[in-house]
Amino acid sequence: MDLKVVLVACGALLLSVGCNKEEKASGGAVGATTGAATAAGGGSDDPAAYYKMKCAVCHGDSGAGDGPGGSALTPKPRNFTEAAWHGTVKDEDIKKAIVEGGAAVGKSAAMPGNPDLRGKPALADALVKHLRGMKK
Repeated sequence: MDLKVVLVACGALLLSVGCNKEEKASGGAVGATTGAATAAGGGSDDPAAYYKMKCAVCHGDSGAGDGPGGSALTPKPRNFTEAAWHGTVKDEDIKKAIVEGGAAVGKSAAMPGNPDLRGKPALADALVKHLRGMKK
């Protein structure tokens, strides 16, 4: 078997570890269902809990782009701690990437959208603020 196929399969397996029971039962992908932040121990409107449940698997707990699910991805997940990046991107573009996925803003299609946030603009805005707070 080709090494690239093995790495992609391993990455998919790592991503599936982050899925909660609702996602597995519905056949949804990571980032595609509601209730995940609650399963992570925080309220559904808690941006830190939502980030931990949906984003940290690839972007890492501190946002450095070093999560276990991102290790097999090319390009690597965004490092939210890089101050230079923060100066080049608008909040609305970050929000669009979070809600609609990377491809919606011309970035990697490996970044899944979170359609459950379409009806929760305050939480999406809070996630943008949470990411901005990771800047070093």
